[in-house]
Amino acid sequence: MDKYTGKRLDGRYEIHELIGVGGMALVYRAYDTIDDRTVAIKILKDEFLGNEEFIRRFKNESKAIAVLSHPSIVKVYDVSFGDRIQYIVEEYIDGITLKDYLEQQKQIPWKEAIHFTVQILNALQHAHQKGIVHRDIKPQNIMLLQDGTIKVTDFGIARFAHSETRTMTDKAIGSVHYIAPEQARGDVVDGKTDIYSVGVMLYEMLTGQLPFEADNAVSVAIMQLQADPRPPREINPDIPEGLEEITLKAMQKNPAQRYQSATEMLEDIAEFRKNPSIRFQYQYFQDEKPTKYIDAINNVRGNTDPAYNDNYEYEEVADTAAKKKNVAPLVIAGVLAAFLIVAVALGFAALFRGCQAEQPAEDIEVPNFIGQKAAEIYENEEYKKNFVFKEEQKQDSSKEVGEVLDQSPAEGMKVKPGAEITLYVNVGNTMQEIPDLTNYTKEDAEKILQDRNLVPNSIEIVDETVSEGHVVRTDPAKGESVAEGSTVNLYISGGPEDNTIAVPAEIIGMQLEDARKALTNLGFVVDATPKDDTGKEKGVVVECSPLPGTKLEKNSKVTLVYSSGKVTSVPNKKLEVAIRMPNINRDVTLVAYIDGVKVQEKQGLNPSAVPGEFLSLTFENTGTHELRVMIDGELLARYTLFFDDGKFKQEEYHDLSDPESTGDNESTNITPEPPAPEQGT
Repeated sequence: MDKYTGKRLDGRYEIHELIGVGGMALVYRAYDTIDDRTVAIKILKDEFLGNEEFIRRFKNESKAIAVLSHPSIVKVYDVSFGDRIQYIVEEYIDGITLKDYLEQQKQIPWKEAIHFTVQILNALQHAHQKGIVHRDIKPQNIMLLQDGTIKVTDFGIARFAHSETRTMTDKAIGSVHYIAPEQARGDVVDGKTDIYSVGVMLYEMLTGQLPFEADNAVSVAIMQLQADPRPPREINPDIPEGLEEITLKAMQKNPAQRYQSATEMLEDIAEFRKNPSIRFQYQYFQDEKPTKYIDAINNVRGNTDPAYNDNYEYEEVADTAAKKKNVAPLVIAGVLAAFLIVAVALGFAALFRGCQAEQPAEDIEVPNFIGQKAAEIYENEEYKKNFVFKEEQKQDSSKEVGEVLDQSPAEGMKVKPGAEITLYVNVGNTMQEIPDLTNYTKEDAEKILQDRNLVPNSIEIVDETVSEGHVVRTDPAKGESVAEGSTVNLYISGGPEDNTIAVPAEIIGMQLEDARKALTNLGFVVDATPKDDTGKEKGVVVECSPLPGTKLEKNSKVTLVYSSGKVTSVPNKKLEVAIRMPNINRDVTLVAYIDGVKVQEKQGLNPSAVPGEFLSLTFENTGTHELRVMIDGELLARYTLFFDDGKFKQEEYHDLSDPESTGDNESTNITPEPPAPEQGT
C-alpha cells in the first residue's frame, strides 16, 4: 500500500485507491466528505516538490482548467499548494483513455471517429476562445466514457496564447508522435498547433496506425518537420475522400494552410456529415515558384519531393561553404526569371484585353441525372467542373440503392456554372423514425424497435435520474430517421453509482489501532471489543462484524473483535475408564454420554470378543462429570469422572448378558472389580 491510500487530506478528502501514475503526479480516486462525491486527486510526486519547473507546470494546469467550463473538459474543484504536498482535485472520470480504446479496437469506424473528433474540437474551441492552447493533445489525454462521451484532460503543459514559447529541448514539449512542426522547432504556438494534433489523432483512428513512426523520438520529430504522411485511403479504402481531405488539411505542416480554428474544422465536418460523398478540393499555395497552387490529396499521393518548405534552416557539416557561395547567383537568377515571366504575362494580358472585351460566363444546361448512379456522377470531371451537388435521401424498393430518383433543377434548365444541383438518391430500405423511448423498460424498448425492423443494442450506464432497467436515451436520438435494419443504441440505466464500500479483508490480523484507522479513513464508524483465549498476541484483530467483503454505506458501524492477550481456560486432562463388558456374543452398538451429550460411539462391537472383559474408553475434559454407557439403547453403567484428579467412580452397573449365557434376564445393581484398584474408589 502506498503512503496516501487510506489517508485523509485536509480533513476532507478520503483517499481510496491509486488509479494512475503520470510523468509528474500520482492520481487517486478519493471521496469528498463535504460535497459527498467521488473525485480524482492529482498529487505531485515527492521528487518534484523541490523542482520549481514542475511546481510551475503543476500550478499552471490548475490555472488553465480553472478558467474553462465545458462538458467535454474535466472540471477542477479544488487545489492545494503546501510545502509538503501539492494536489489538484478534479472531476472523477469513470472510463478509459482513447489510447486504450484504440489499442482494443485497432481501427474504428469513420462515423465513430467523427463523433469523438467533434467533441474534442468543441472542447478546444472553448479553450482557444479563453486564450488557452493545450499543446499536448493525444489519445492518452482523452478520456472515453461508456456512453461515448469524451473528456479532455491533462492541461499540465497548456499555455495562454500570449505566454512565452517552448523549445524542443524543453522537457514539457508534449508527445512527439502528435506535436505540430512549429512546436517541435520551438516556434510560437497557437490554436492551430492543437488542430495539427487533432489531425494526427483522426488519422490514427481512421487507419489504426500513426502517420509517422521511427526507432527514436528525434527521428519522429524530423519526420513531423519534413515527411508527408501516407494517404489514409491507401491504408483503409473505406474512408470517404472528403474525410481524408479534412484529416490531411488539419495535418498541413504550414500552419497557414491548416484549419485556422477549431470552428473552421467543425464547419467542414458538418458539411461532410450532410454529404459523405463531398470533396473539398483544397488548394494550397506554394511559394517556391511564382503563383503555383498544389492539390492537397494529389500532392501527397503522387509527388516524391516534399511539397512544403518549412523555412527551417538545417546546418550540414559538409559543403557549407559551397552552399553559401552559390546562394547569391541563384537568388539573382530567380529574381530575373520572375521579372521576365511577369513582364511577358503582362504583355499577353494587355494584348488580349485589346483584342476582346471581357465576357460573362455563359449559362449551361442541366443534364438528366435521373437513373444514374450518384457515385458515378460525383466522379465525373465535367459534372464536377460545372456543378455543386447536394444529396437528399429517398426510398424506392424497385430501384437500385444509390440510383438518382429525382433532381432539382430539372433536366434542360439553364443555370450558371457552379450552381447547386440537388440529387434525390435511393437508399433502398424503408426509413423509420426513432420513437421517444425514454423511461421504457429495456424489454419494451427492444420490442418496439424490433417491430420497426430496427436492431436494438442495449448498453448499461450509470444514471441517477432514470429507474434501473429503463431507457435513458437512444442513439440515434428520438425523431431521427434511419433505414430499416439499422442498429439503434439503447442506453439503459444501471441505477445510481454504487457508493457503498466493502469492509476490507486485510483488517483481520492487523493491530487494532491500524485497523481502526483504515476503517475510519473509509468512512466507517468503528467499535471494538476484546476476546480472551484467542491464541493471538494482544491487540490483534481476530474477527469483525459485519464480515470482511460486506458492502456498507458511509458512516455504517463496524465492530472489531481483538485479542485481549488473556488465557482464562484450564487445559483439558485425559481420563481412561475401564468398563466391564456383559456376556453378549453378537454385534452391538455402544454409546458413551457425558452430561447427556454423546461423546463416543462404537458400532459392530462384540462384547464377548473384548480381551479381558473390560473395554477401555478415554475421555478428555476438566472438572467433575457424569458418564453413562449404553448398549443398544439400554443403560450398562453410570460413572462419576474426576478429570482433575485422574479418577473415576462406578455408581451403577446393569448386567445385560444374554439369557442363554446367564440364565437370568434381570438387570442387577452390582459393582464389579475394575482391573486396577487405582482407577476407582
